[in-house]
Formats: sequence, structure tokens, C-alpha cells
Amino acid sequence: MTRLVRFFRRVFACGALLAIALFLAGVAGWAWPPSAKSSQEAAKPNDDASLLEGFRHVEAASVSDALEQIGGRKMYMSHRMRPIFPTKFAGLALTVLLKKESNHDPDALKGMLTAIDQGSANSVYVMVVEDGADIAGMGGLMGTAMASRDFSGAVIDGGVRDTAYLQKIGLPVYALGIVPSTSVGHYRFAGANIPVVCDGVAVTPADIIVADADGVVVVPRATAAQVLALAQEMDFKEHSMYAWIEKLKSIQEAVKKFGRL
Repeated sequence: MTRLVRFFRRVFACGALLAIALFLAGVAGWAWPPSAKSSQEAAKPNDDASLLEGFRHVEAASVSDALEQIGGRKMYMSHRMRPIFPTKFAGLALTVLLKKESNHDPDALKGMLTAIDQGSANSVYVMVVEDGADIAGMGGLMGTAMASRDFSGAVIDGGVRDTAYLQKIGLPVYALGIVPSTSVGHYRFAGANIPVVCDGVAVTPADIIVADADGVVVVPRATAAQVLALAQEMDFKEHSMYAWIEKLKSIQEAVKKFGRL
């Protein structure tokens, strides 16, 4: 009888310890879910939203320098690519190509419009108008559609028109110039979301487009996180140097200290 009592006491004690252990494990699981990543992993800007937020806060010049250091390539557009009003944005490339072709086809440019209507928020409409410096690749109607779909902006290797209205709705547009012409009857849609060369720079769909007062830079998506990190470092150094140059009255001393020019 005594042995039986001892046995049940041991079972009860073990059960109590097991219950306590399970309770503590449950609390730990609630406080630290197994799916939670380390803060370092969570901070890595690898998703589109984090990358775009980062690129919106660095200078295009630093992004261009970072790309040259990392990839050894020129990824900035020329001085001809200018904004219709001062702006700064970053977004994902949605590419469109127009080929020069005289026509009377009412559907010749239909694909261009479809691309806009299928575009998502944070898109940058990157249009190449073949030999189109004096042809308006877009205007107020297309700009209104882009703005309504929350596009970040547009970059046109060609001209732009209806600039007063585009400024009114606040859609950022870079183009080779401002002209009152039209592409209707003179061009045919040749593809969307395809690799293009915009003002001399290769652009692949979903590349990151960074633009500010200094111009437009194209960041290949595969190296975007690495480029952003280096551009942020460059920005920090350069912005820190201004006060040192003023204090020491010497740019050479500031360059020695920060290693940035």
C-alpha cells in the first residue's frame, strides 16, 4: 500500500512539473514566436517597399557613384533628361517601347495604354520613343491615369506635353524636352515590360529608378540592396563634410578625414 501511494505521488509530481514546463514554453512561444526573425534580418532592405523607402532618402549622385564603384558601369541618364518641375522620387521600372511608323491604325498605340492601366503603385513609366526628341510620348491624359494608379513618376526618352496640367496634378515627369506634338499616327507600340535602352542606359522591368534635381539613375534590382547601403554611407560622409570644410576652411583636410570626394 505504501509503495502504491509513493508511486502516485511521483506521477503527480512529474505531471505537475510537465504542466509547468509546458506553460513556460507556451509563454516563451507567445513572447518570441518561432517565425520571428532576428532584428538584423528584419532590418535588411531586401523587399521592394524597404528598398524604395531607402532610395527616396539618398541623393541620385550618391546612387550613381555607388553603382560605378560596385558594377563599374555608367547607369545615369544624360543632361538632356530633365524634369518638368523640381522633384525627387524612386520607383520600379515599367518599360514601354514605341517604334516609328506612319499609320492609320486606331489600335497602333493600344498596348501603351494597356501597360498604364495594368501598372501598380510605385511604378515608374519608362518610355522609349524611337528617334522621338520632338515627339510627345505622353501628356495630361496618360499622366492622369498614372497619377490615379499611384505611379511614382515617368521618364520619357522623347518629349512631353501638357506640362501645365502635369504640374497641376503633381506627377513627376522627366523627358528630353517639351513639345506640342503627338505620337498618334506616327508611332506603333512595340512592347511593354521588356528590356529597353532609355537615353543610353539599359533598363530592365522592375529595376529601381532614382531621380532628383541632379538627374535619373537606374539601379539593377539584383544589386539594389548593396547599392543602397553604399549610397547611404556616401551620403552620410558627404553631409558630414560640409561642416568640417566650413570649420577648417579646407576641402583637402575634410577629404583626408572622410575619404569622400
